[in-house]
Amino acid sequence: MNKTRILLAGVALSMASLAEAVPLIHSAVTTGGAADAAFNAVINSFRSTLGGALNAPGACAPPCTSGRREINWDAVPVGFSSPNAFPGDFFNGTTGVQPNGRIRGATFTTPGTGFRVSASEFSDEAAFGPGEFDAFSQARMFASLGSNITDVTFSLPGSPGVAATVRGMGIVFSDVDYTGSASLEFFDAGGGSLGLFDVAGVFPAADGRNSQGSFSFLGVSFDAGERVARVRIVSGSHGIDGNYVGLDDAVVMDDFIYAEPQAVPEPLTSILLGAGLTGLFVSHRRRALMTR
Repeated sequence: MNKTRILLAGVALSMASLAEAVPLIHSAVTTGGAADAAFNAVINSFRSTLGGALNAPGACAPPCTSGRREINWDAVPVGFSSPNAFPGDFFNGTTGVQPNGRIRGATFTTPGTGFRVSASEFSDEAAFGPGEFDAFSQARMFASLGSNITDVTFSLPGSPGVAATVRGMGIVFSDVDYTGSASLEFFDAGGGSLGLFDVAGVFPAADGRNSQGSFSFLGVSFDAGERVARVRIVSGSHGIDGNYVGLDDAVVMDDFIYAEPQAVPEPLTSILLGAGLTGLFVSHRRRALMTR
């Protein structure tokens, strides 16, 4: 029987004082498969919140000022798919150097040993059968090795050396058994946390039941000028190559959806602009005094 649970979809939750705008949370979980209409409606609502338009890889010169980017892993070449390692900077390509498909302004790092992109539901990475995980968009999925932590940072698409921020990000997770075994935490450019958000699971708490074939989505966006420089993803109990026992929850990821990365203003630019305006004011003041 299909089961869809929509939690906090499009609802604003207060994270600070009432004088500040609050993040918008889009959250849903389903056991009804990738075609579940209610589940997809939540994802599409999040897309609209980010600005609607999907910017194609390699699009926008000069850089896009609106819209979103998506990564569904399906175009990752065999040479970068399991059992081969997936490089964390694969989707942070340089215009004119890497193919357009790799120019999306996202870099992945982990305190673990690396990443895998699998078209075989990770059956070659650990003791999982082919029915453990389902791909939301066929057929590849993403996971970290040696750790359950993945950090995503952003650059101006096509210019890896130019740091950027986004206004929100969402991820489709596969097989989240219980709420809280996966999460997203958002950080600003100064390293301050903008909030930690749990991913909804099929069950409220770990009790030994398995949610094979389920999908969970969590998308968070900010509308009060907050800018996200880094997103920390926790996916399951440990890396996909770990030894899962007892109530350990194995979680992998599929589609990543994030707002178009915008370049971070150079601090020196602000300093020079301020100094320039001060200089103009002083010069104008002196001329005014001399003419009196």
